[in-house]
Amino acid sequence: MDYSELYVQRIRSLCRQRNITINRLATMSGVKQSTLDNIVRGLTKDPRVTTLHKIAHAFNMTLSEFLDFEELNDYIFPDESDDI
Repeated sequence: MDYSELYVQRIRSLCRQRNITINRLATMSGVKQSTLDNIVRGLTKDPRVTTLHKIAHAFNMTLSEFLDFEELNDYIFPDESDDI
């Protein structure tokens, strides 16, 4: 799984658990609907920390809590030297 897909999976999972739509999450977080849509559709690969912070806050979580989940903790970044 791609790194950016992990954020999407986390957002969708938390929304399901809390019975919140993406539209409602946008309202709760103060993140523009279009920004949130771009994140969950995978168009925005690296959302800003401030955006993730707002999303976390909407879930009543700290940013640390939001980012602390098994899939992200186990993620291994590809070696950048492979791109050369």
